[in-house]
Amino acid sequence: MANKGFIKTWLRDWWDIFCHELKQIFSDGGVLLIFFVAGLAYPLLYNVVYLNGILSDTPVAIVDDADCPDSRRFIREIDATREVEVSYKCVNMAEAEQLMRQRKVNGIVYFPRDFGERLARNETATLSLYADMSSFLYYKNAMIATNFVMLHEIGQIQMERYSLAGMTEQEASQVIKPLGYEDNNPFNRAFDYSFFLISAILMIIIQQTLFYGMSLLVGTQRERNHSFASLPDKLEGHGMVRVVLGRGGAYWLLYLGIGMYIAFIVPAIFGIPQRGQFGDILAMLLFFITDCVFFSMTWSTLITRRESVFLLFLAMSPICLFLTGCSWPTVAFPGFWKVFSYIFPSTFGVQAYINLSTAGGDIAVADSQMRIMILQTIIYFGLSCACIFAENWVIRHKEEIREKRDSLARKAGIDKTEDLRIIAGK
Repeated sequence: MANKGFIKTWLRDWWDIFCHELKQIFSDGGVLLIFFVAGLAYPLLYNVVYLNGILSDTPVAIVDDADCPDSRRFIREIDATREVEVSYKCVNMAEAEQLMRQRKVNGIVYFPRDFGERLARNETATLSLYADMSSFLYYKNAMIATNFVMLHEIGQIQMERYSLAGMTEQEASQVIKPLGYEDNNPFNRAFDYSFFLISAILMIIIQQTLFYGMSLLVGTQRERNHSFASLPDKLEGHGMVRVVLGRGGAYWLLYLGIGMYIAFIVPAIFGIPQRGQFGDILAMLLFFITDCVFFSMTWSTLITRRESVFLLFLAMSPICLFLTGCSWPTVAFPGFWKVFSYIFPSTFGVQAYINLSTAGGDIAVADSQMRIMILQTIIYFGLSCACIFAENWVIRHKEEIREKRDSLARKAGIDKTEDLRIIAGK
């Protein structure tokens, strides 16, 4: 009977804490703005910005000092690629550089005067590519087009040379290409910039908006001399676990809906491929949201002022995106940043989501990321309980702490009354 009474009290307290936290959320306009405006609008905004993830026909200028059949063939083949369009043919580099400064072209291909002569003498010929580095896509397109044509031309030149040496076409082909290979890029055939970037951003939005919204609420309560751990007086049998699970349940319920909208509906709206099974992605999402809830609950305890959240937003969002490894391979991270990335659920949530949704793997493919997210959840749950305990201890011993602080100030010769009078300008 005692156990039944305890369970009943526990569940009643949990429910009251859960409802109390929901009331706090829906009574704060700033939190609602972050959760429901930023959480729902940011995924749409980013997809609209990167809607055209494929950049085609990047304009380039040609400087052909060689003016030979080989250079003219090379130019025609470059112009025929999807990535590049030959917009100008200049007489010298000065004219081409002027066009690039005027933003009329995003690249320059230069053929030196001895280009054709070197090829005719069976020597190595060179050409130069200058790319506009103001955007990675300009550089990527210019490099892909030039390298593709260059490799094709190398094969053609070798075929011609072996044919002149008396080889048949089949013999020459076997020498040039002894092993056949096929270029296969199954997950992003068109090199669409948005395919790999948007998947990472979607998971980052879940983590960051949840953390900022919860931190905003904690900062607001502390500015009002309230505590994120304080509860209505009518609650009985308050325990750390009840407080953590009650508060966390409110955020988990809200972000279950927001997370499903971000992970499933937004990609469907913009035609982003989702190759994984719905159940596998949903299971990963549940673990990721749970991890993010306890992560946010732990670190939000450090927030003392409402405006601190916006400073963190500017500083941490790009770092979290970089640490996922979507723009730079994690194996190339310095040791510090690799260890630092383990703090954030997004580091592993993004990798798991890409493995399941973009690459089309099953839940076993994301097994290592899921295990780490489970470990993070356990650690952050324990830290959340410790933070609740510490906050309640401070509340109960507030007067003692104030007396200790004043005593230390007096021993150090600090007159707090005089300091306040000076600060007030009196």
